[in-house]
Amino acid sequence: MAALTDTEIEKLFSGAPQFFARSQGHGTGAPHPSVAFPWNDELGIRDLTDHVQIGDDAWGSVTAGPRIIHRDPMSVTSPSAKKRPHFNAKCQERPNMLSMQGLEKGTIGYQAALEISVADALQEEQYGFNSLGSKGHVIVEQRQRLITSKDGLRHLDDATIMERLIVNEERYQAERSGVRMKSQELYSELFNKVLHPPTRVIDSKDPYSLAVQIHALVKVLGAPNAWIDFSRVEWRIRLGQILWAFPLDDEIFDGASINEGNDAQDRSEERYWLLLQILLACELLIRLDAITEGDELGLGQSLRSSEVHRFEKEANISVKWSLILARAWLENITVTKRNVSHSEPSTPKGWLSSLTSKMNLKHDHMYGAHHVDHTQYRHNPQSEHIYAIQGRYTERQAHGLVHFARKLRWPDIQFSGPKVFEKAIGLGKATPITTPPLSFDSRRTSYFAGDKSAVHDRRQPSRRRKIEAALHASGWFSKSYVSGLILPGEVLSHYLMSALLEVDEDVLTKLGPMANLCGGFVYNGKSFWSTACIVGRVLAAGQGAAECMGWISSDIIPRGLEEGWVDVAVDAVPADVARTGRKARIYGKTTIERESDVLGDAEPSDVLPADFIIPHENAYSNAPPSNIRIELKSLNFYAPIDSVSTTPTADKGFHPFSDSSKEKDPEIHTYPASTTFTISHDALDRDEYHNFALTNDVYFVTAHPCVPSSYVKYFKSPTSPTIQQIDVGGRDINGKPSSPAHITGKHSSATPRLASRNTPYRRMTGHPLHRFYNYTAIHLVDLINKPSLSLDELLSKGSSNTGHSRSPSISSIPNKSPRFLVIDCVTGFAPPQSPDMPSLSRMSSLSSSFGMEPTNVPPIRMPGSLEMERRPSTAASSRSRIERIDPPSPSPSSKMRLGTRRRQFGSDLEILVRAVCAERGWNAVISRRRRGCLACAIREAGALGWKVIVRVE
Repeated sequence: MAALTDTEIEKLFSGAPQFFARSQGHGTGAPHPSVAFPWNDELGIRDLTDHVQIGDDAWGSVTAGPRIIHRDPMSVTSPSAKKRPHFNAKCQERPNMLSMQGLEKGTIGYQAALEISVADALQEEQYGFNSLGSKGHVIVEQRQRLITSKDGLRHLDDATIMERLIVNEERYQAERSGVRMKSQELYSELFNKVLHPPTRVIDSKDPYSLAVQIHALVKVLGAPNAWIDFSRVEWRIRLGQILWAFPLDDEIFDGASINEGNDAQDRSEERYWLLLQILLACELLIRLDAITEGDELGLGQSLRSSEVHRFEKEANISVKWSLILARAWLENITVTKRNVSHSEPSTPKGWLSSLTSKMNLKHDHMYGAHHVDHTQYRHNPQSEHIYAIQGRYTERQAHGLVHFARKLRWPDIQFSGPKVFEKAIGLGKATPITTPPLSFDSRRTSYFAGDKSAVHDRRQPSRRRKIEAALHASGWFSKSYVSGLILPGEVLSHYLMSALLEVDEDVLTKLGPMANLCGGFVYNGKSFWSTACIVGRVLAAGQGAAECMGWISSDIIPRGLEEGWVDVAVDAVPADVARTGRKARIYGKTTIERESDVLGDAEPSDVLPADFIIPHENAYSNAPPSNIRIELKSLNFYAPIDSVSTTPTADKGFHPFSDSSKEKDPEIHTYPASTTFTISHDALDRDEYHNFALTNDVYFVTAHPCVPSSYVKYFKSPTSPTIQQIDVGGRDINGKPSSPAHITGKHSSATPRLASRNTPYRRMTGHPLHRFYNYTAIHLVDLINKPSLSLDELLSKGSSNTGHSRSPSISSIPNKSPRFLVIDCVTGFAPPQSPDMPSLSRMSSLSSSFGMEPTNVPPIRMPGSLEMERRPSTAASSRSRIERIDPPSPSPSSKMRLGTRRRQFGSDLEILVRAVCAERGWNAVISRRRRGCLACAIREAGALGWKVIVRVE
């Protein structure tokens, strides 16, 4: 038998995603996961993704990486956004927030699945930065050293900082032509107003070059123990708190040991240093952009390779995140100033900077403290201007908030939308930044009542930070969102939901002042869940669920629970906890590629057709039951527990909380959760009840879409599981003829001809799977009836199962247990009783079963009654055991649209299978037959190091 040639292999796996993790260079952290189609040139295939795109300009800040915004027709764009070259900091949030929104609701993508084990939230807290106010002596000393050094930072008062921010804003927003030619002017401004000039010659050929200025700025910004490191998630969230939380009436707890500061004046000191950090980063970014633009246009200065190497070495992760902050500031914030009227009390000039002079008084007992009389820098006892900051695109952000509410199907948003918009606009008023702080501490008693330490002690190791916050009307969460000054990461999802709640005082009254932004709440007959909560990820699979920017809404509410916030008791999966940091799967670059290779463990020069099979989830020796119906009966919350670490997982004797627990309590309780289902089919006399505890913090990944090769036809004998013939003749996607090659498998008695009406061979769909990938398939009903078997036991017994489980292919490696478990949620399940679902009203060009989700979600009036008619699962009928015939192959562009847009699938069946995975602690790949083939899903599971693939219709 002839081996497959390289050309034949490329045609065979045309349209099949291949999985990688590659390092991006020095100082970029963990390898970068990616999915590629290396053997395809068609954009319709290469652009396939496993995640949704951003749907509004107001949400563009969610990621630092490249993104495409699929704008809602009703959204508002940024009118002054300019398309021009700009510096790329080569720094991104982890996990990538685009990949955190999988095509399947409640799922994530391949990149996020690998990056979540090296998430930013897993970093240790920044040393010395344990307060929003005064810092420890190490930080104080370093800051003193910066402003007293002869080649470091000049002492700047607050007016000077704000004036320089205005200059940088004007320079950034204007057309930058000519700026690149004025390096000497930039040099003079920088070293006469911000920094001390260098004490030694850095570049003898051009001492005024941009490279000299960049070096000086990086040296100051990269100084340790002086500036906030925004690579830490806790400080990205608190950015808005420092700028807008005045008076001090907003608190947040995310497990970090950061206190709120002693009083308003104490907090103002940190605001001064933050503004100074933003100024330095803006000065640096302006110069880097000038060089980048010059390189793109072939004009101006450029950096030598040695200067680039020095920059990459000195610009640490903190500097790069400061650059991201600077761009967010210059893009979204405008600084205004006005004269002080005679009726207003005059503002002492330099009141913010004068706070730094008190550092010597506070810390003069410390060893090595520098003593400087800062009062000499007060040139004028009175300030002539008041400076304020304001969001540049308030209207865009307000429309984005309404859009978020519409996508999430917020109760009565079709009526309350204009009111939400108006209140959000009102929050965008300019905030004075140089007015004197209040002379008293107006902060009310803490919502946490001194129990923060207790909450911190019970926090489990988590790859996603748990966040509790105090909300109130016009709070800093909503002001931060409306300003648009939002750093990449999960911050945007917290800001969006907080702003939606804070603009409606009635909602805050019903839900209470405390919010668990990584839990969920019940409001007006619906439940809303963060995607950080396992309940949300499970319920998202249901019909009628909606997902937007890290939040999920559902018509399913916990039984007996009134309106309010809840937390869910959940255990981390031990195997996932063990594989974090440097032990994470993402660092095994070679392993990832080897265990997902399309050729398995075969040598590329010795690949035979008989080494491959077309995998199926539904090839059974004994037919499974037919007409299977699954119905979700209830979501159950049990008696609150004191600590999430003591969550029972096996005890089925929980008792739902009593009526006495329904009394309004500002404290957010933690509940064990479970789901109850009924199952019926033709082999049962009566319905079976099953309960599944949602006790493990598992994740679900959308299997990456694929496109069956247009070059290849497979022919398979009923007596042999392997491929018997591969026809790579015919025409390619562009209509060009390709050379024919007929390859015959070893099990055929004669070489079959090309497919004809009378041939005994059937045409197959999907990509082939190498025998290296041993797998076994089990029907969902069989899996439910084996609750005591572990995953390893199910795999080891796969070849000897006598029920409806499928044995591994005989082409698999002998004497080797299956590595993957495919859960069949397709075969034998009853079709829906009411197929005329509104969400499927828009059909694709492929088939009427492909329901496209409209980008412009119209206002939807949700039913007020909680008693809903539960529709049975949408799945294939029993005839799906016969190999299906796919509809004609569409154009590449239509394939791309179908593969990368979220559709309104969902059923109680899919909720059930996710609940089973949550109870048993299985991370799973969700593979939908209408989106991709089973072979590619199995290979993706191999790349992730996961073992479970859920196959749905």
